[in-house]
Amino acid sequence: MNWLNGTVHLVGQDVYRSDMIGNLLGLTALALGWRRSRLTWPVQLLSGVVLVGAYWSAHLSGGVGKQIVVILAAVWGWTQWQRGKRSDGDVEVRFATGRERAVLVGGTALGTLAVGTLFTVYPQLSWDAWPDAYIFVGTLAAMVAQARGWVEFWFAWVAVDLVGVPLAFNNGLVFSGLTYSIYFVLVLLGLRAWWQRGRTVRPAKDTVLQGASA
Repeated sequence: MNWLNGTVHLVGQDVYRSDMIGNLLGLTALALGWRRSRLTWPVQLLSGVVLVGAYWSAHLSGGVGKQIVVILAAVWGWTQWQRGKRSDGDVEVRFATGRERAVLVGGTALGTLAVGTLFTVYPQLSWDAWPDAYIFVGTLAAMVAQARGWVEFWFAWVAVDLVGVPLAFNNGLVFSGLTYSIYFVLVLLGLRAWWQRGRTVRPAKDTVLQGASA
């Protein structure tokens, strides 16, 4: 564990090994998600475990909370994709309905307000209350959307990283910031692939996770 939370000198700065390895695993998980491979979930789980050490070392409690959410959601997402796969073994994706989008956005907003208030009242829980709350709740929303096979999960991840990446740079997690450019390319590719796939699918009994959401 000490080795993992040690540093290596890259791009003129010291980079936590856990930050570097965890983010490389995260990129791998994202690529697997783009391909709709169920392996995306165990790789995301491993990435979360490694990044807990990175955020702990940087004193980012919101980041630690985010990775704990990733770990728990990865287990749940794996079960959802296992239950929601079609008879041919493929995992289908679709656009969320208007009601589902409203619930996702509304739940994210209310959750951020609640967690941000909690962090403000108990400042020992977070070094930066509102960004941490945004990252924490936004990550949960993205993972839920991914587990249910909604195309909108790609937009949720972009929204989270628009805050998370600058915060990582500001707190010395250089590798997290540098990998964002690669991450953004993968997000665009994944969004394009899922968007095209989602346009051909309507919510129905045979689409992904329809039974699992009951």
